[in-house]
Amino acid sequence: MATFVFTAYLFSRKDKFITVAQSILIAGFLTHTATIIARWIEAGRTPATSLHESLTLFSWITVALYILVLLRYRQKVLGAFVSPFALLLILTASLLPKEIIPLAPVLESYWLPVHVILAFMGNAFFALAFFLGIMYIIQERYLKKRQLKGLYFILPSLETLDELNYKCLQYGFPLLTIAIITGAVWSEYAIGSYWDWKPRQIWSLITWFLYAALLHGRLTAGWRGKKAAIFSGTAFMILLGSFIIINFISGGAHGLSQ
Repeated sequence: MATFVFTAYLFSRKDKFITVAQSILIAGFLTHTATIIARWIEAGRTPATSLHESLTLFSWITVALYILVLLRYRQKVLGAFVSPFALLLILTASLLPKEIIPLAPVLESYWLPVHVILAFMGNAFFALAFFLGIMYIIQERYLKKRQLKGLYFILPSLETLDELNYKCLQYGFPLLTIAIITGAVWSEYAIGSYWDWKPRQIWSLITWFLYAALLHGRLTAGWRGKKAAIFSGTAFMILLGSFIIINFISGGAHGLSQ
């Protein structure tokens, strides 16, 4: 419903639509919160060890961070990009097996919630950076063609979009770094090895290098605007693609009972 009303806002640009969309999205978020708490209690562990649970948690954290960004920066139109993404994650999760699979005893550790929550928070910030990059490219296109119409009137300025994109990267990158470190510690605790070059670890490292290169380029080579938006978008698509593909192949996230 939030996605539908946000879409209506994009076409009509009437403020009443975005106010309703925000209310629906927050109501959905609160309901989503209740389901995650219930799943957590029922499973007796962090609900992120299957692809169904991981996509559900990813959707929830992305919306949570968007609400925080909304409170801090008042960028309501960002919700029109976040809500379809959250909806897509939820719809995909709904098509996957929902049974609760117990963790192997060796994997049960307090490092699990620490690692998982940090990783998904980092990914959610990268998702927001991706959406802000899309908004930047759309707005720049309007300005280059001197077509002051449509979304031009509701999208933020290029400077604001670039600044928020950078802030999301600044938050996401250290979270990803700490998630990789805590994942290595968890691995050592569980199987006696910090790093064994599994596909999940390799692609996490590739993603880390991509975002490190992007931040380095912004700091030293002056990467801004469209170039940074495209690089950020490419890195996120690689992150998302590798996450989904690896979890489909492995049958779950972060090791199940097998």
